[in-house]
Amino acid sequence: MEINNKKPLVSIIMNCFNGENFLKDSIESIKNQTYQNWEIIFWDNKSKDKSAKIFKSYDDKRFKYFDADKHTALYEARNLAIEKSNGDFIAFLDVDDMWSKDKLEMQMGFFSNSEVGLVYSNLWIIKNNMNKKKIYTKKNLPRGFIYDDLIKNYNIGILTVVLRKKFYLKLKKKFDERFSIIGDFDLFLRLSKLCIFESVQKPLAFYRLHAGNLSAILKEKEIKEHEIWLNENKDDLSQFNFRNIQNKLDYYKLVNYKIDGKYKECFNILLNRKSNIFNMKNLFILIMPGIILKKFLWFYQD
Repeated sequence: MEINNKKPLVSIIMNCFNGENFLKDSIESIKNQTYQNWEIIFWDNKSKDKSAKIFKSYDDKRFKYFDADKHTALYEARNLAIEKSNGDFIAFLDVDDMWSKDKLEMQMGFFSNSEVGLVYSNLWIIKNNMNKKKIYTKKNLPRGFIYDDLIKNYNIGILTVVLRKKFYLKLKKKFDERFSIIGDFDLFLRLSKLCIFESVQKPLAFYRLHAGNLSAILKEKEIKEHEIWLNENKDDLSQFNFRNIQNKLDYYKLVNYKIDGKYKECFNILLNRKSNIFNMKNLFILIMPGIILKKFLWFYQD
């Protein structure tokens, strides 16, 4: 679907559940895009706050509001919202995150190559406001057919993604609705086998850290979901890739246990997996007091 400027329509999927605190910032970052042929598919997942009122206050035909029949898990809500989209391209912005004004403009040019199915970028991590921010990765983001790269070092933030919808539609299974946290990891890995991924090294989005996405419960759940994924996909992974993911899971478990003061579990991980107890990263975790460890690890900051 196109309008008079002949630029492809981008459907921006905005899933919302009680997102009033930061919603206006997110919407304004879309309105300020230099690339203007977009629509917002706002999926209200039975919010109890003023989210709907805030969204409906904008008088813009590109704003499409949908009230869910019932509250669902996030990735089911994403699938339902995408079904309402009209564009040949899909982007994602949750209600607590933001984009730089040139995000879509910089990314859409890559799709002149019909084999490119997904374009992503680096991003900024911010803590409640713009005064404190950290770049997500200082390493060059891979491009091409990057399945093995993503297994080695998964670094795609869904808020940075623009996706050619025809490749999404080719997948027999869309977002896996069993997952609450790693659904994008699972989907983008499957997509990376189908099409070329392009990357923009410049940070084009802002991921906001706050209490709702930093809880220990969510970290523990993320680890469990990765374990489910690994068990179900182990036959499709090389021994090297399997070990690589397992080592990452052990690392995150080790961090969790150390911060929770579960030292016996820490040593069990190192002994049971035959991890090198003298590995500098593991040694750092073991000897560092938990309160100081949190300060070194941005994803554990309160």
